Amino acid sequence: MDILEESGKKVVLLGNEAIVRGALEAGVGFVAAYPGTPSSEIPITFSRIAKKVGLYFEYSSNEKVAFEAAVGAAWSGVRALVSQKQFGLNVAADSIMPVAYAGVRAGLVIMVADDPQGWSSAQSEQDTRFYAKMFRMPMVEPSNPQECLEYTKIAFEISEKYQIPIFLRTTTKVSHSIGTVKLGELKKPNTKGKFVKDPDRFYNIQPHLQFLHDRLDKKIEEIEKEYGYKLNKIFLGEGKIGIIASGVSFEYVKEALQELGLNPPIAKIGLVHPISKEFISDFIKDKDIVLVLEELEPFIEEFVKQIAKDVNPKIIIHGKDMLPRSGEYNLEIIIPALEKIFNKKFIIDFKNHKEIVNSILKNIPPRKPVLCPGCPHRSTFYAVKKVYGKDTIYAGDIGCYVLGIYEPFNMQDYVISMGASVGIAHGINIVSDQETVAFVGDSTFFHASIPAIINCKFNNSKAPLVVILDNTVTAMTGHQPHPGSGFTGMGDKVEPIKIEEIIKAIGAEMRIANSFNQKQLIQALQELRKIDGLRVLISRGECRLLTTRKFREKGIEIPKFQIDKEKCTKCDICIRDFACPAIMKTIKNEETIYYIDLDMCTGCSVCMQICPEGAIHSIKKR
Repeated sequence: MDILEESGKKVVLLGNEAIVRGALEAGVGFVAAYPGTPSSEIPITFSRIAKKVGLYFEYSSNEKVAFEAAVGAAWSGVRALVSQKQFGLNVAADSIMPVAYAGVRAGLVIMVADDPQGWSSAQSEQDTRFYAKMFRMPMVEPSNPQECLEYTKIAFEISEKYQIPIFLRTTTKVSHSIGTVKLGELKKPNTKGKFVKDPDRFYNIQPHLQFLHDRLDKKIEEIEKEYGYKLNKIFLGEGKIGIIASGVSFEYVKEALQELGLNPPIAKIGLVHPISKEFISDFIKDKDIVLVLEELEPFIEEFVKQIAKDVNPKIIIHGKDMLPRSGEYNLEIIIPALEKIFNKKFIIDFKNHKEIVNSILKNIPPRKPVLCPGCPHRSTFYAVKKVYGKDTIYAGDIGCYVLGIYEPFNMQDYVISMGASVGIAHGINIVSDQETVAFVGDSTFFHASIPAIINCKFNNSKAPLVVILDNTVTAMTGHQPHPGSGFTGMGDKVEPIKIEEIIKAIGAEMRIANSFNQKQLIQALQELRKIDGLRVLISRGECRLLTTRKFREKGIEIPKFQIDKEKCTKCDICIRDFACPAIMKTIKNEETIYYIDLDMCTGCSVCMQICPEGAIHSIKKR
């Protein structure tokens, strides 16, 4: 495995893999995470190597628990890392700020990955840099895989030296960029520590609270002073026009300037909080114009404008007046801004190019993401809609089943955050007479839905129907385990926590059905619809990708299905209402033909069950 190669070697790594290597070189002994793209490769990699390198790794039930577990390790003297996507930081936030006040003993790095453009089916373009400012915590931001490694090591150094948790922030294109990385020395992880009682650190209520606050502010001042020039760098150039950039925008601007044949001075910001006032002052004091390049919010730009009032009031500062606050940046966005500032034309007219591309795309049907062939969620959606119809309010949540938002199901009337489906449906039930069905994945159930389900039982006799889509793993981010899976992040077998026992303890009416059995699903739904109060359907069916993988490993033939052309009446239900990607419709010799692509068929059999003419059947083995 490249990530464990010896010191001095150059290997090709993802940004996220380089963060893992940096943590190993820093001697991390404890890692916890809840999976979330674009940070998913970090826990996946630790899960694979934890036993081999001798560190502790766990998938926690949510990001708050993961953070708190890492804090316990760091307070006991063991270097710890916790990773999550941007929304995971919101879940953990409640505990982070008090820990910033208390500080840490061993280094504690909070890795968080933002997702401009929302590639990971994100519900907002959150800019987590503001957390660092609000929490008074340092934040470093690498721009390429080599820096991912180096900055992770530096983050541990800062955290431990100043006894403060630190953010390591990436964006999607940094986490998922691939580059050559020079490796340093691996450090043997320390996994054993001892918690030492320390009222001066942990006594965080009045009147000691203000002392801790002042101490935190002093740490931030000292970090700014020591690392303001170590992590921020000035690249000398020509002229009075300067560029200030951070993260992946720095890599883009280097390429753009090369294409334009320009060599202006550039200030690269690696320590995005606290930003060094002295560093920015030095850079802008002799400039006429500065362009600040950063994705999402004008976090650095606003800081530069504040400094400029005292240092160089006449300077013109550009940023979000020329560049968008939404979406990812790329050369097509950055080069036109540089053309305006430097009054130089690039060989490509991006505006004209975009018009040509749009004219070509105009006649191409948009391709939306779909559930996989054989996905148990498709079968559950189909059955729920058969029983509840199209006018019911369908509450969506976070997971693969978010794809139920698209046709033909249209069964995610809102999607907000993990666990929000039940909470919001409860509010709708209280104030309206509408019928509601709230979908929850199994991993989401353990992550954030249990309190909302308990709240329905506690407060509402007219609760939504809760449908728990149990496919046995955290499927969307790569089949990571959760408390109900029966194995840990280090691969050890454990007793699975049964969802039905929790539901039973809450006191809800419950039915359990096989996701791949339409008859069972519909019967359970019809029974639950007649009952008042909190009702829960557990629709249980393994992710079909896992099933087919197991079949192949054991040499078991995957069953296949086909459509009998003689029986098929072309009613279109299998395409129009069920929409399994394995079922195809084509026109041959002016005749419409329905068939199943055998390479895509995973043998779930649900298409056979929903065909009203009995025209779909399994292919008999020879």
